[in-house]
Amino acid sequence: MKTTATKSRAHRSEQLHHSSGRRPSRRVLVVAGALAALVALLVTGAVVLGQRTDRVAAVAGQPVTRDELLFHMRMLAPRVQNELRNTYHLKTPTDWNAQAGDRTALQRLAARALDQIEHDRTVLALAREQGLPASADHAGFLDELAAENERRAAAIAKGEVVYGLAEFSPEEFYSHRLTELTTALKQRLSAGQDGPLHVTDADVRKAFEQDRDAWSANATTYTYAKLVVPVPKGASGDYAEGLRRRVAAADGLARLAKREPGAELTTATQRGGGSAVHDQDLMAVLGSLEKGQISAPVPGAGHITYYELDDKTVDEDAAFAEYARRIRQSLVEEKFDQFIRDRVDAGEAEIDAAAVDAINAEDVQQ
Repeated sequence: MKTTATKSRAHRSEQLHHSSGRRPSRRVLVVAGALAALVALLVTGAVVLGQRTDRVAAVAGQPVTRDELLFHMRMLAPRVQNELRNTYHLKTPTDWNAQAGDRTALQRLAARALDQIEHDRTVLALAREQGLPASADHAGFLDELAAENERRAAAIAKGEVVYGLAEFSPEEFYSHRLTELTTALKQRLSAGQDGPLHVTDADVRKAFEQDRDAWSANATTYTYAKLVVPVPKGASGDYAEGLRRRVAAADGLARLAKREPGAELTTATQRGGGSAVHDQDLMAVLGSLEKGQISAPVPGAGHITYYELDDKTVDEDAAFAEYARRIRQSLVEEKFDQFIRDRVDAGEAEIDAAAVDAINAEDVQQ
């Protein structure tokens, strides 16, 4: 965001001049002076009240209030705390007045919140352009929140089914509304061929070809051998290393199995995509092997396991059919993020640095 300092305005008081030819009495002078001072005080007070504002920034000419900034700072605080702990090794809980590089932790939090406001205001403005109901400022958001909670309370009182929460907190409703509007915008702006987020079939195919391994993982079938070798009781500490050398010297697990006491050799096939932890662990091993290659040892309770990949086949048509929708959605999301970034970069934002700096750690922790 572009930063500008607020400009102070000089206030001038008017002086009263008396045009009477005779000199006024001391009492008249005192009364007149007191009256002038009172009038000046009232005028000055009126000017100050007229200028008093809780505006801390502006996005596209629309004011950002102190309450709005604090709302976002409090929402972002846990995430920023974690980032600052990892980057600057700040204590837990984070001391907002502590230095985090060239700024305090609180200043970094405020900067992140202002960036988030600019991003979200851009999304909300785009939603209104597309005819979607979206608040223009924080006050409008609070009105939406109150109306939604009243609607839900009335529905519950009538015995109607209410999906989700019975009552939203401000943070919950903000996330809900922004997600709802973002989803609607992605659908609307990607639907037509002329839409800024439209993704063609050719775009999907190109993305699939560029990242074939990732998209094809669940359509890959592995044929493999598995050798489980029991560790003898009382085996020396170098038993595992000796076995590793014997595996490396052997011409495949099948021949080694005949020479290792108690070893059990099995063969199987496995198709990618399993959600069980065992399936994922197996895919991690098999996916790293080339045909004919033997894995590193996998230690277990009282045994050591080796895997040998016999063959690997990929049904690319099945993979594309399975992942095309997900790839399209991913491309739409990338286009949307870039679309919003471009609008943010093209927009105008101003920050009243003094007003932002007036926010302290106690304000955020309330």
